[in-house]
Amino acid sequence: MKGLHLIILGPPGAGKGTQAARIARELDLEHLSTGDMLREAVAAKTELGGKAEGFMKSGLLVPDEIMLGLIREQLAGLGDRGWILDGFPRTIEQAEALSSMLEESGIGIDRVLLIEVDPEIVVRRGLDRRICKNCKAVYNLSNLPGGEKSRCEKCGGELVKRPDDEEGTIRRRLEIYEKQTRPVVEFFQERGGLATVDGSGEIDDITAELIRAIK
Repeated sequence: MKGLHLIILGPPGAGKGTQAARIARELDLEHLSTGDMLREAVAAKTELGGKAEGFMKSGLLVPDEIMLGLIREQLAGLGDRGWILDGFPRTIEQAEALSSMLEESGIGIDRVLLIEVDPEIVVRRGLDRRICKNCKAVYNLSNLPGGEKSRCEKCGGELVKRPDDEEGTIRRRLEIYEKQTRPVVEFFQERGGLATVDGSGEIDDITAELIRAIK
């Protein structure tokens, strides 16, 4: 399945990152997570990170010019390798710009995957989410036997809460999603190739449904 070009959409906390990483491993694709890229840029105190940090902490969308520049650089370095794009586009303007960019490069989008989840489930997941400080693995406290005292199962690193995983910020991000990102779903639905999967079930079941939708 090399050479596939996929986009994964859904509200914040729907499990896009987890599922994108699983799909990338299963189908031998590059996982392009704009959220991870931006957080790494903030931690490294790069120029891009400095510009994005204030927006991220407030639960606001990072401006298009920052995101488009980041995506353009990443795609340019991949060559013919397939990829799954996670966290972009989030606005109609971004969707149109991405589509134009890909068309100019002769690249088509093979499938757009949409994960739908009840907003209250999203809030609970966000409050319980922890990230490994070292390897960036994602965990949920409800699945960790040691609770807050747990360490990363992959590298033993400290598990920390992301600054944007506070309830007020999560709900604000959900409001922004409905206002600014929901139209992106309609944009791709009109173009065809959109597949919707229920994201409230077990992780393995969701992955299986997504893989079926791709194939």
